[in-house]
Amino acid sequence: MSRLREYKPAPLATLPKTLDPDEYYNLSPEYRRAEEERTALRSQMKRQYQMQLNNPYRKELIEDPALTRWLHARNIVYPHFRPSTKSSLIGVAFGALPLVLLYFVLKTDRDKRDSKIDAGTYKRPFKLSS
Repeated sequence: MSRLREYKPAPLATLPKTLDPDEYYNLSPEYRRAEEERTALRSQMKRQYQMQLNNPYRKELIEDPALTRWLHARNIVYPHFRPSTKSSLIGVAFGALPLVLLYFVLKTDRDKRDSKIDAGTYKRPFKLSS
């Protein structure tokens, strides 16, 4: 228990539940019962998946509906896309901003070269004829 009292959380991180005595020891019986039921269900599902995975007579693929839903949502983005400020800023930063920046770089370079040509001080770096 002394290490628990000596523990200081990081400035930007929260205290883990296992190290916070108020949240770890002072739980209501209903909350503990619900947590035990969730843990039992999770372990039952893990056991069922492991039994299917390690079955030596298995001929078909193991279907995991949660994984299938996740992969479908991940690969087919447009039905699940929700425009937001962040997505708009990312689109501008990676779509329009590089094009505008490239335009200004090429335009200023060309303007400098044209002004040197007009002044007669431009020397060509590559000459086709000597």
